[in-house]
Amino acid sequence: MEHFLTTLTKGPAVPTQKQIKMRGEKVTVHYGAKQALHAVNLDIVEKQVTALIGPSGCGKSTFLRCLNRMNDTVESARVGGKITLDGEDIYHPDIDVVELRARVGMVFQKPNPFPKSIFENVSYGPKIHGLARSKSDLEEIVVSSLRRAGLFEEVKDRLHEAGTGLSGGQQQRLCIARAIAVSPEVILMDEPCSALDPIATAKVEELIDELKQNFTIVIVTHSMQQAARVSQITAMFHLGNIAEVGPTEKMFQNPDDKRTQDYITGRFG
Repeated sequence: MEHFLTTLTKGPAVPTQKQIKMRGEKVTVHYGAKQALHAVNLDIVEKQVTALIGPSGCGKSTFLRCLNRMNDTVESARVGGKITLDGEDIYHPDIDVVELRARVGMVFQKPNPFPKSIFENVSYGPKIHGLARSKSDLEEIVVSSLRRAGLFEEVKDRLHEAGTGLSGGQQQRLCIARAIAVSPEVILMDEPCSALDPIATAKVEELIDELKQNFTIVIVTHSMQQAARVSQITAMFHLGNIAEVGPTEKMFQNPDDKRTQDYITGRFG
């Protein structure tokens, strides 16, 4: 499959290498004897939202977890092929995985704030990565991150109360604030709204739209409507392969692959 390089700007764009933030080349994943991904090629375009869609068990979350080496935590997992961030192989033995995960942050399906205060949830990453030189620096990072996550006005009077006391939607935005506090370049989101109600989902989607101005975002979603609303690029996974990848609008209105058409129209999945 040819790499998808085009950006979704008005009029034709001539893509450059700079527009590719991450690239997966012939990525394979085995969990023991079971193969979950088969030679997947996918380019992640800078400061755009890429949605990974497809039926359950098709490999989209597995691929997402390869992008910040979360599969390293699964004993039976073996990853093959090549994944690069700004042209650098993230599986090279010299790569510091802690540093990689600061550059490629992750927001999980279920909100998972630390059992600490709202302030401590957001300040934890900057503290361990040495990003704040003083207490006032740290406070500035926390306030800025909460503002960018659209949460500050709701929690400004209770920053020292437990993050676990927030509503589900607020907890997920707290987790997003925690992820962006270390100034990542890429944010991975694994079904970030699946545990949220429609109002909280709308707030997170609005937030994703704002965050793409500064961050490259990859989102796994089972909601076709969500993929259509928040992403510029969509990749359709099927049985551990990519069936099709392209501009979201084209994928939803005029897909090239029948499997994409069938999945989007609800014939399978």
